[in-house]
Amino acid sequence: MSDKEKNFMSAVLYIHNDEAQIGNFLQMLANVLEDHFEHSEIICVNDCSQDNSVEIVRKISRGLRDTTVTVLNMSYFHGVEIAMNAGMDLAIGDFVLEFDACVPDFEPMEIMEAYRKTLKGYDIVSASPDQKQRFTSSIFYKVFNQFTDYSYQLGTERFRVLSRRVINRISSMNKSVPYRKAVYANCGLKTANIRYQVTGAQVAKDDRSERKYRTKLAVNSLILFTELGYQFAVTMTVLMMLVAVAVAVYSTVVYLFSTPVAGWTTTIFFMSFAFFGLFGILTIIIKYLQILVDLVFRRKKYSFESIEKMGGN
Repeated sequence: MSDKEKNFMSAVLYIHNDEAQIGNFLQMLANVLEDHFEHSEIICVNDCSQDNSVEIVRKISRGLRDTTVTVLNMSYFHGVEIAMNAGMDLAIGDFVLEFDACVPDFEPMEIMEAYRKTLKGYDIVSASPDQKQRFTSSIFYKVFNQFTDYSYQLGTERFRVLSRRVINRISSMNKSVPYRKAVYANCGLKTANIRYQVTGAQVAKDDRSERKYRTKLAVNSLILFTELGYQFAVTMTVLMMLVAVAVAVYSTVVYLFSTPVAGWTTTIFFMSFAFFGLFGILTIIIKYLQILVDLVFRRKKYSFESIEKMGGN
């Protein structure tokens, strides 16, 4: 009798010009799935790679026994978020592994450790390297966590395991997921993070289109999912209102105790009033847009962690 896991495990892997690492990474992932799960699949999302990544995937998939491999070829470069959304739409597993990049800096059994954590009642389990984050990543997550009210603090993650309940809930929250990690952290289900010791050497990948996309994603996420834009707008409004009041007071003093050029006092008063009102209106507009974003992307009408039914007499 097989002692393998009965749950169907899907793995979604993002690929973009990863020929240097995709071979070893895919083989490691396939070995873990075939050794521990009766039924599994790997969905490789090829985000318009210009190298031999897909050929390497085809070669490795021919040597697998039970795990099926599907290659989803995007029509053009979409970026990791949209490409992974496409892969998630194809996944049929009871649980889904997400790999946003082919970075084999962890032991294979870390995958099973994360999976077993989900069996203890966690719907989202992420794995993070136990090392210092890159400077840019550290700044992004520090600002992101500072200006959100999420109970779960975001950070660098190599992969994560999601239950089917998470995927169903995310699908009901919005039609498109602009930044999955933020939506996962805000879905209301139990989340856990495990840390692992980094192993093996990493092959640096310098892809201009991907780097540009991730920079744009970081900026958009800060605007969309945090209070940063609104707090900045409020701060600037207060400062400009104080400046407008100070200018109005100054123009009054000049009018009373000096001889200003004709029309100067009136012009200054008008400009002060205009700036005062303009920044006030802009703050209201930004708050209004933030509410719309909150309704569309960030929150459901309600969220709950679990439902417990009690027996009656």
